[in-house]
Amino acid sequence: MANVLTILSEAAGEVHAEPASFGFIDATVWVSIAMAIFIAILLWKKVPAMVAGMLDNKIAEISKQLKEAEALRLDAESLKAEYEAKLADAAKEADEMRARADAEAEALVAKAKADATALIARRKQMAEDRIAAAEAGALAEVRTAAAKAATDAAAKLIADKHDAAADKALVDQAIAGVAKG
Repeated sequence: MANVLTILSEAAGEVHAEPASFGFIDATVWVSIAMAIFIAILLWKKVPAMVAGMLDNKIAEISKQLKEAEALRLDAESLKAEYEAKLADAAKEADEMRARADAEAEALVAKAKADATALIARRKQMAEDRIAAAEAGALAEVRTAAAKAATDAAAKLIADKHDAAADKALVDQAIAGVAKG
């Protein structure tokens, strides 16, 4: 409300005098003096040195943290390099294992082919041996049958062409040959 009155009185052209102490010191001077005293007390109590010390401590702490962070970064980089090396070794070992597995698989396939070829050859030989044995058996049966047929035919021819008188002459001749000898 006082502001409104001041504004209205100034609008009416009234001029107010600023309050002053001792007739010449106004409010601005008092504020300047108070500020100078405040700054003097700050300097006398060594506040700037305390602030500087606190800032120096903070700077030292931050510097220490930066050094620790750098050390941690270096450790992390060395661990990263170590794990990358281990990963490369693992990849190399996996490739070697894959190559060995491929070689073993090829060897197994080759052995299986060789075993199959050998088995086929053995079975073929066994079949040929059975066929040869069957042929030999059949040939023996044919020879036996031929010999029997020849014996039977000879016996029939002899029986047809020889009678008892021819047999007696043959028996006498055989006895005579035995007696001479």
